[in-house]
Amino acid sequence: MAAPDGPLVVGVDSSTQSTKVLVVDSATGSVVARGQAPHVVTAEHDSDPEQWWQALGQALEECGAPVRQAAAVAVAGQQHGLVTLDADGRPVRNALLWNDTRSAPQRDRLLDELGGPAAWAERIGSVPAPSFTVTKWAWLRENEPEAAAATRAVRLPHDFLTGRLTGQDVTGGTTDRGDASGSGWWSTASQHYDAEILEHVGLEAGLLPRVVGAGEPAGTVRSGLPLPEGILVAGGTGDNMAGALGLGLVPGRPVLSLGTSGTVYAVSERRPADPSGIVAGFADAGRGWLPLACTLNCTLAVDRIAALLGREREDVEPGGDAVLLPFLDGERTPDLPYATGLVHGLTHRTTGGHLLQAAYDGAVFALLRALDLVLGEDAATDEPILLIGGGARGTAWRETVRRLSGRPVQVPQAEELVALGAAAQAAGLLLGRDPAQVARDWDTAAGPALPAVARDDAALERLARTLTDADALLRHH
Repeated sequence: MAAPDGPLVVGVDSSTQSTKVLVVDSATGSVVARGQAPHVVTAEHDSDPEQWWQALGQALEECGAPVRQAAAVAVAGQQHGLVTLDADGRPVRNALLWNDTRSAPQRDRLLDELGGPAAWAERIGSVPAPSFTVTKWAWLRENEPEAAAATRAVRLPHDFLTGRLTGQDVTGGTTDRGDASGSGWWSTASQHYDAEILEHVGLEAGLLPRVVGAGEPAGTVRSGLPLPEGILVAGGTGDNMAGALGLGLVPGRPVLSLGTSGTVYAVSERRPADPSGIVAGFADAGRGWLPLACTLNCTLAVDRIAALLGREREDVEPGGDAVLLPFLDGERTPDLPYATGLVHGLTHRTTGGHLLQAAYDGAVFALLRALDLVLGEDAATDEPILLIGGGARGTAWRETVRRLSGRPVQVPQAEELVALGAAAQAAGLLLGRDPAQVARDWDTAAGPALPAVARDDAALERLARTLTDADALLRHH
């Protein structure tokens, strides 16, 4: 390995399926080593946090000598998960993950009992979905009271790993405002834990971690780990907040992530509070905000349509008039949990390629409508959309986003943006700098830039009209 230009830092991405580690040159952003290890998730959408810790150790070891030269580390983790620890810092039970929706009845009751969606949005910044941690704790107390009673610390996934690194498993644990804002018990209005909500769900504030400020360390690495003892541990954050850091976002710069689900977000200087629940009003990992919206049906749904048609995923044809809403898993944005896929407007002229293109159009249409809400007053139609995720590598996805948005599109070449954002946070702490500016200096958003094309208003109108006309059908349970 050539000598780095600056101190080495470590960024960790602990996601649903695996833990990824990058060792990064803090001066240039160059990745000098990487490691990865898998997790196991049960059919009930829970996971043993001890696996995450073992996977982190394996991924660090895989990085080899560079990880033993690191000067700081930060952990980004999947949002919303409920980690319950006993007095020895061991998991009381498997963690309930973000995609576990068994707490939907508890969510509904919490909304009703504490003022309704608008009151929650104003207070917490978001209307909690069943993914939010507060709903999971309510479920646990109701369905597994012995586990709740045995709990001596409640953590989010990134908090758990940060605590293991510093040796502060139960006492002295930390979190950050970004990840805390997805819990449902941290108020974006007061920027503190909400005492009334905690009392309502029977959770003692003393079981929760301290929220460290931007640029404040969570502690230092304890002995006996692959990392050097005593190096700085940054506060860490949630995966979406780390992704924003990894891109060095500035207000008004939109991100559209094309994965199994689709996500749109941007950083903002204004605190979001959307009573419709479409936009989650998260805090970012610094001192600003991260309005975010998510759709359930994205690349996987469109690939399924391609398979049904017997076509390759890029085998689209322009010029069709059919509409296809690929809501194969129900949909979150728009709020149609019982929806199924819908095809409208078939004629003798419709080809399989037209239908496949219509599936792309339906998925991107839902994301762009959500993006308008995310950006709000920060909207600037000449600002390129940063296109990330697996779908960003597909020509059909890129061209559909360009045609339906009328905006330029840029596809960052940097990979593992969540781990890169965690590394930028570690570098910012080490160097006393703004992590987002560190990432901008690393030029992480650099990549092919595609100019704007004329917006396809006819297609947008067809989609909007079909969605409106079919609303009752799509809502049928």
